[in-house]
Amino acid sequence: MITRKHIHEETFDVAPEIVFDLLVTPSAIREWWGASHVIIDRKQGGLWVGLWGDEDSPEYITACRMSVFEHPKRIVFSDWEYYSNKGPCPFDARLTSDFSVIPVSANKTVLRVVQDGFPTDCVPTSSM
Repeated sequence: MITRKHIHEETFDVAPEIVFDLLVTPSAIREWWGASHVIIDRKQGGLWVGLWGDEDSPEYITACRMSVFEHPKRIVFSDWEYYSNKGPCPFDARLTSDFSVIPVSANKTVLRVVQDGFPTDCVPTSSM
């Protein structure tokens, strides 16, 4: 399947370790992404799970595997699972998110995010 990807880079005035840790620290993720619950098994192959809303009746749940975990340089999230109380994801895809933490200096870091696997022609899963 032909896919499209999104690439974004952002520069931060902090050390690479700080940027990396923000990606795998549940309390930080709850703050910057607005999740109500986050569980992370910080290792190669570990799980990353975020939940939005009430844990007994969540609005959204996102879960994935950290197929690459190279502290403090890179994480690749794969094997995504998505739940919404409004229904399934509107397209069938095998998504990946590749986070590269690139040191510029001792206190300057570039975070490069490559999200891939989005279909070029979204066909709703209910039509498949």
